[in-house]
Amino acid sequence: MQIRPLYDRLVIRRVEQQETVQNGIIIPDSAKEKPQEGEVVAAGRGKRLEDGTVVPLDVKVGDRILFGKYSGSDIKIDGEEYLILREDEVLGVLEK
Repeated sequence: MQIRPLYDRLVIRRVEQQETVQNGIIIPDSAKEKPQEGEVVAAGRGKRLEDGTVVPLDVKVGDRILFGKYSGSDIKIDGEEYLILREDEVLGVLEK
């Protein structure tokens, strides 16, 4: 199944960061915080202004982004978890 977000919304796949455990302490998944970094899987066409013009998005598919802790809405498609958020909730784009 594919999803196409509307207007200035983005579909994000969270990127799990590698955790190094010291002294053999293992933190259960339920106690870990969700990552605030993700990869853009799909993007809308742009934000529609009041006069009807569409402003294209700065973020594109494949970009790695940072977003706020409580941003967006969690969804599940075909057993995989995604996050839908607006472009203005993106804090920054990670560049290599």
